[in-house]
Amino acid sequence: MMEPVLTIVVPCYNEEDVLPETVDQLQGLLRELIHEGLVSRQSKILFVDDGSKDHTWELIYKAGLRSDHVRGLKLSRNVGHQNALLAGLFTAKEQSDCVVSIDADLQDDIRVIRDFVIRFHSGYEIVYGVRKGRNTDTLFKRSTAQGFYKVMKKLGVDLVYNHADFRLMSKRAVEELERFREVNLFLRGIVPLLGFRSDMVFYDRLERHAGDTKYPLKKMLAFALDGITSFSISPIRFVLITGFVSFFMSLVFGGYFLALKFFGDTETGWTSLITSIWLIGGLQLIAIGLIGEYVGKIYKETKQRPKYIVDIDSFTLPAPRHHLLSDTLEDSGYSLDLRKVSDTNN
Repeated sequence: MMEPVLTIVVPCYNEEDVLPETVDQLQGLLRELIHEGLVSRQSKILFVDDGSKDHTWELIYKAGLRSDHVRGLKLSRNVGHQNALLAGLFTAKEQSDCVVSIDADLQDDIRVIRDFVIRFHSGYEIVYGVRKGRNTDTLFKRSTAQGFYKVMKKLGVDLVYNHADFRLMSKRAVEELERFREVNLFLRGIVPLLGFRSDMVFYDRLERHAGDTKYPLKKMLAFALDGITSFSISPIRFVLITGFVSFFMSLVFGGYFLALKFFGDTETGWTSLITSIWLIGGLQLIAIGLIGEYVGKIYKETKQRPKYIVDIDSFTLPAPRHHLLSDTLEDSGYSLDLRKVSDTNN
């Protein structure tokens, strides 16, 4: 088998604190893989700037000037981690035999990428990076994450336990992934649906090297809700069942209180009335909100808006590309002193 062209896709959002270290470590790993003959010399690292508000793109651009292995993809605005990851995957597949996706925070052990590539040489088209445990997580995060996987399993969603978005995919797998046109694309659930030969590589999760997490509690809850509602209508069925149960219980208690009235053993009061009103009202609001979540997803799908818009793409530019890219940057409002960059190269 010829040496495959590997592209490592790294979504970035306000990662200026950790990015220099990420670039150095990934470049070092790529050189090792090339030296061992596991990947082609044409292999690249593609950093996707997801509308960062700091100097993330400038750092990516400068790194691209210093190294032929580093490329950048700048999105026109922030579209979220999943869409930024898709932008990188779909761009990289045109010039790659396999693609590895990894976050920029260095919490995923980059050394296992070598194992990914070895599995790819063995004929696997999808290789999942799976955490051995969650010892580095807080108790709350660990319990909620495990609960999420258990709920998804009970809903019939095929997820790889303790796997996020650290994986290798062949070019064919990415091409098939591109055929999924829905806007609400939950990658952790979609990728197993591809059905290609797959394997797992287990690793220990590391501490974040620098910067702050980009997934606070609010985003985690929204991500979990998207995953559940994108793959299952069981919540709506649960609401329907709850409605039937509540209806039959009201019939039973209605008959009970009617019998008490005929036997003259009742007292007028507000407790039972107010309790029932609040109960039914709460159930109705929950049901309306849940149905609205699904209707909202249908609304997004019918508009067919693009998942992302690329502002600057240095991945497809031929070398030398410095003048082309600098002109594009200046048109976009960026001004970099290329002489300083050239001095550092010399």
